[in-house]
Amino acid sequence: MSIQHFAPGQVIDISPYGSDFANAASETLIRESHIEVFRFVLKAGKTTPEHTAAGAITIQCIEGEVELGLGDETRVLKVNNLVYLKANEPHTVKALTDTTLLITILLQRE
Repeated sequence: MSIQHFAPGQVIDISPYGSDFANAASETLIRESHIEVFRFVLKAGKTTPEHTAAGAITIQCIEGEVELGLGDETRVLKVNNLVYLKANEPHTVKALTDTTLLITILLQRE
């Protein structure tokens, strides 16, 4: 069974979960051969293992606050902040508060 994603031209609501955060879940919104867009939900105190993306990415903070680990450096992303990372750049994400991120990956599949 395949997962249904949003179709081209379909409007997608990316509003913060706010008081409904307890019911929030990560989900892929768009998946095509050249692009992937997903909403990533991370509860306060949780951290992703170090990882890379299959292409250049943007990470936009919709709600909450995260610490983005980039090797020996860290950056804090707050609501309305956006960061760009090159393809295959190792990074971690630690939620300082309950957080929702909008992540876009420009895929480089051959």
